[in-house]
Amino acid sequence: MTTSLAEGTELAGQLAQFLVKHDEELIEFRRDLHAHPETAFNEHRTTEAIAQRLKDAGLSPRPLVRGTGLWADIGRGDGPLIALRADIDALPMEDEKDVPYRSVYPHACHACGHDAHTAIVLGAGLFLQSQAEAGLLPGRVRLIFQPAEEIAGGALEVVKEGGLSGVDRIFAVHCDPRIEVGKVGLRTGAITGSCDNVQLKVSGPGGHTARPHLTVDLVFALSKIVTELPAVLSRRVDPRSSLSLVWGQISAGSAFNTIPDVGYAQGSVRSLDEDTWHTAPELIKSLVDQVAEPYGLDVELDYRRGTPATVNEAKSIQMFNDAVSKFIGESAAVPTPQSLGGEDFSWYIESVPGALARLGVRPPGATAVTDIHHPAFDIDERAIGIGVKVMSATALAAM
Repeated sequence: MTTSLAEGTELAGQLAQFLVKHDEELIEFRRDLHAHPETAFNEHRTTEAIAQRLKDAGLSPRPLVRGTGLWADIGRGDGPLIALRADIDALPMEDEKDVPYRSVYPHACHACGHDAHTAIVLGAGLFLQSQAEAGLLPGRVRLIFQPAEEIAGGALEVVKEGGLSGVDRIFAVHCDPRIEVGKVGLRTGAITGSCDNVQLKVSGPGGHTARPHLTVDLVFALSKIVTELPAVLSRRVDPRSSLSLVWGQISAGSAFNTIPDVGYAQGSVRSLDEDTWHTAPELIKSLVDQVAEPYGLDVELDYRRGTPATVNEAKSIQMFNDAVSKFIGESAAVPTPQSLGGEDFSWYIESVPGALARLGVRPPGATAVTDIHHPAFDIDERAIGIGVKVMSATALAAM
């Protein structure tokens, strides 16, 4: 796509006309998904709804082998292949909003905005398909609707089944309630952190709390591990990597006067640095052994990989910035901070260049912010049309 003012104005008009026709439809599509949320690898109704709408537009969606998630290609020829990704799964939690589109399913809620991401990529796909039919698409687009982002497995399924085959660049947006609707947060480099899970089991002979010197004082020893390990870790790693170990669950014992024979701790390990992510498992294992050694415990550490950090490529961010500035507004692109939250979009940009942007969804003037993963989370639905413009224009810029 060239960058002349005339062509930019023409594309802006085409996008505006498309949204006049389809904006309400996309909002209703999002609300239907919101009312019928499906958790990781259970997104059968969601997948069918997306597939049917794509078929109605003349596309040929390709479902993933497990039956949830799909992708579809737009355009033909030898031009660049640009991928747009949406995640389609919901969270296993209750929906506490008082709205007509509140979840009708127990313990399932679109509290992270994936329903909006899906409507946005669908809308961008419908617009780009109309461009292709008019002979105005200078390359090809792949729409990826991936399952199971919340458990960090869906992106790997897409990659394993060839969803990135031939892709030159990939883009995604994620709802951000800290940013006002009409703004888009952009950042070059790491925008989200790696996220791994560490599970610790300690065991000893057990005994009576009156005689801790005759056994292993397991609760005391476990408490030393969970408090000392993060502190030691912070002195063994460059602080610029933002390596963080935070415990979320600790358990041991069942009686006040009994020293238990087993205890558990579970937490998350996060970082913004790729090299640190690769070395973290061995480092943490060695530090656990060092801290535990004086207490005579048997220690088992289960370190489970999650996702690497999402590191935005500079050129892809520039494409986002150009699209946002031209088609949303000159001041619409805003800086956004790094987050240690995990995002499995990182697996795509381990393989091809790309970027993730933060889409503002907070109503103007709102002072209270309901964060993502909260049972009352909702969006200003004007963000859907803005997302369609951003994703469509960015895909065209990338061609």
